[in-house]
Amino acid sequence: METYDKLFYDGKWQDAQSNDYSDVINTANEEVIAKVVKASHKDVDQAVAAAKAAFEQWNNTSPETRAKYIEKIKKGIEDRQDEIADTMVQELGASKTFAQNGQVPQSLNEIQGTLDEFKDFDFEEEVDNATIIKEGYGVVACVTPWNYPMNQIQRKITPALLAGNTVVVNPATNTPLTAIIYAEIIEEAGLPKGVFNLVTGSGSDTGDYLTKHPDVAVVSFTGSTAVGKGLYENAATSVKKLVLELGGKSPMVYLKGGDLQLAVRSAASTVLDNQGQTCSALTRLLVPKDELERTKEVIQDYYKDIKVGDPSEDDTRVGPMVSEDQMNTVLDYIQTGIDEGANVFLGGNRINRKGYFVEPTVFTDVTNDMTIAQEEIFGPVLVVITYDTQEEAVKIANDSSYGLSGGVVGPEKEAMEVARQLRTGNIAINGGSRTPKAPFGGYKQSGIGRENGLYGLEDYLEVKALFK
Repeated sequence: METYDKLFYDGKWQDAQSNDYSDVINTANEEVIAKVVKASHKDVDQAVAAAKAAFEQWNNTSPETRAKYIEKIKKGIEDRQDEIADTMVQELGASKTFAQNGQVPQSLNEIQGTLDEFKDFDFEEEVDNATIIKEGYGVVACVTPWNYPMNQIQRKITPALLAGNTVVVNPATNTPLTAIIYAEIIEEAGLPKGVFNLVTGSGSDTGDYLTKHPDVAVVSFTGSTAVGKGLYENAATSVKKLVLELGGKSPMVYLKGGDLQLAVRSAASTVLDNQGQTCSALTRLLVPKDELERTKEVIQDYYKDIKVGDPSEDDTRVGPMVSEDQMNTVLDYIQTGIDEGANVFLGGNRINRKGYFVEPTVFTDVTNDMTIAQEEIFGPVLVVITYDTQEEAVKIANDSSYGLSGGVVGPEKEAMEVARQLRTGNIAINGGSRTPKAPFGGYKQSGIGRENGLYGLEDYLEVKALFK
């Protein structure tokens, strides 16, 4: 077991002024694999001070030079991608296949997509007699979740650094080891001191203190809507800029005449991969009432060969939940669904073995007012909801406090018409893949702002007008 007692700020690894540590658990066997120091408030002060001191020079560094540093970081991730994937398997419980083919490549693809778009971005433009200048805000506090422990950091620091900001990152305590590797990669890339800083520790203490810090200009957070609301209130006292990527309860709408197998596969894959611990998962499958029985047959056929087990094994699809708390949360939601009258079609139980395993679960006889149809479960749970008309399907899909993602499968013209009516930020039509150059973000309580490409960059830029 390794002990990590240093923090990365002001360009080097430094001893933390704290004797408090978090255990990092291998979620498949419940063994402690590392101890990571929790930053003290004084540590956070020093990291923010380093970022503040580095801002002016970094903001005045040419965009081309900033981009070259990001390219070096991308190369570092490529060089260590197997190690990164193995770390995610241990601390997150992601299956080896998903870590190698999903988690790490997503980070690389999104970095490249942003770099491709950045080449043609103008930081200055002329409008009548005005010169419009775009520049960084200052220090960005990046508070990141455990479910995508590399890409959720990447989605914040790539645009923030390209825009000319400096950053202080507080990663989730469940998955800090991936973040530490990221910091090592950035150190090797040779960024000027203070541009990137990492402080480990709990979101409720370290993260809370960081986001309230008077020298932080922007708070970028990914996580639960409940925590996001708290940050919204905290930011009001000093009018900080907020970028929030929050929860989701996204629908997959299957229309008659479409490919039912595609609809089932598209929804089910998002609640099986990463154990459903994905904010954009398509957790509500909406199907015509008279096609429910056929839908159940397709679901049963898709799920019959899904292997749940040791995430380090090549043929495992579903690993353990990230923690005992998350496992219990999922099991509580399953019980709530049963208590409210939904039918457990598949799964529904904890798996009797070491580790935090929950059976992939599918509910039928679900109405959209049930808790399991309204609240984000963040586990391998899919709910099937029936509708009578296309208009009702749209109404059900939009009847949510969230609006992060969605999908429609059906005849092309009808699918596009339905997609246009959905109040959500991203919609895959007939299995369409998402380009990393397109914006990612949500409507309603799914957040504020967008990530990826130039859309993500804009959230980290101040705008100044000079009149001549």
